[in-house]
Amino acid sequence: MPRRAWRSMVYLLYDIVLFLAAFILAPLGLVKGTRYPKLWQGFGERFAIYEKERLHFLKNRQVIWIHAVSIGETKASIPLIKQLRQAFPEAAIVLSSLTFTGRVTAEEIDEADLCLFMPYDFSWIVDRALRQVQPDMVLLVETEIWPNFIRKVSATGIKLVMINGRISDRSFPKYWMVKSLLTPVLQKFTRLCMQSRQDELRITRLGADPERVEVTGNLKFDLPAPGFDAAEIEQFRQELKLPEKVMVWVAGSTRQGEEEIILDAYRKLLEKGQQLLLILVPRYPERAKDVVALAEKLEITTFLRSTLCSESQEMQSGEVVVGDTLGEMLKFYACADVVFVGGSLVPIGGHNVLEACLMKKPVLFGPHMENFRSISKLLIEAGGGFQVQADELADKVKELLADKQLQLQVGKNGYNLFAEHAGATERTVSIVQHLMDVDE
Repeated sequence: MPRRAWRSMVYLLYDIVLFLAAFILAPLGLVKGTRYPKLWQGFGERFAIYEKERLHFLKNRQVIWIHAVSIGETKASIPLIKQLRQAFPEAAIVLSSLTFTGRVTAEEIDEADLCLFMPYDFSWIVDRALRQVQPDMVLLVETEIWPNFIRKVSATGIKLVMINGRISDRSFPKYWMVKSLLTPVLQKFTRLCMQSRQDELRITRLGADPERVEVTGNLKFDLPAPGFDAAEIEQFRQELKLPEKVMVWVAGSTRQGEEEIILDAYRKLLEKGQQLLLILVPRYPERAKDVVALAEKLEITTFLRSTLCSESQEMQSGEVVVGDTLGEMLKFYACADVVFVGGSLVPIGGHNVLEACLMKKPVLFGPHMENFRSISKLLIEAGGGFQVQADELADKVKELLADKQLQLQVGKNGYNLFAEHAGATERTVSIVQHLMDVDE
């Protein structure tokens, strides 16, 4: 069978598998949508059904379509989007997300002209989306491999760039198993901008054209300074009813299976006489009520962030605040004496520890940091953070709480990494400018 016909058959099978998966998972989606109604938002956009008036301003303009799957990738792309706006002031910037939290974060970026949900990766839906948006360039943040989307973008002659690309320790063996299918997809990219030399080597071993792969660094080191000052943080502390003389431990971006470990460590600290408040922020706000129920089952007095107001009583040592809002993570970290970043005590791959470093806080994380391998290694080597096992968590928090100078030094060490490793945004924008100026 000719290679072209074989590949066409593979994509047809992919569409069929997607359809069958959607059919099987539809009941689960309906149940989840009933429990979390916000998940229905943008449902039509996932089928490339857009309101015409929202797309009207795209006509007769260069269009740069950036796709960032969720909140972490969206935040990482903020410096890039700001610099792209400066480099292409007349262009329209379209920012798509896969998750609800990513979409909410995207809508807070002033430089993004249009925010959409990523269309489902059925070939006919992708065709419909591209016909309407008509991008001149598509930027995929990190390693977003959507076969039909990538194939259709390439076939239309649209320049396609992977930015902030990475191949984690956990994902590389999985990609290797399907290398014969992945190689033709990777070869459709115009450029692949990778975070590190190791990521460059891995993506080329998987079949990417070495001439199109470049190491540009990690966009997360270009995170913008927080847009609030000390007075705003003090006001935020008052909103949370945090007492002045009680230390605060913030556990951010926690995942299912981690809250039990954190709450157990918290109880151990309290039993040892530690005066401490815990702010526990699950990665997905819709899990907040489940976390409250878990804490209350352990007879720990717990409050949702959204229920705290000026009339609330001052928090007491031994109580817990559970974050159920979006866009406040940096403020939570700013209130902390010690930070733990989740997704790392369970095999998720970790979450972005640099946000805590940006606030000059000592940061702890678990052993599962596959998605942030390079960053966690740099942080440990710089003395800006500590990797702990579950049974070490309470003791390490206690050690940091007992030594204010250690807190300050560790926080400073982590913060200094930004100056040492900045520049990925500038390098990536330079590549985008070059590609927009030439025909390849």
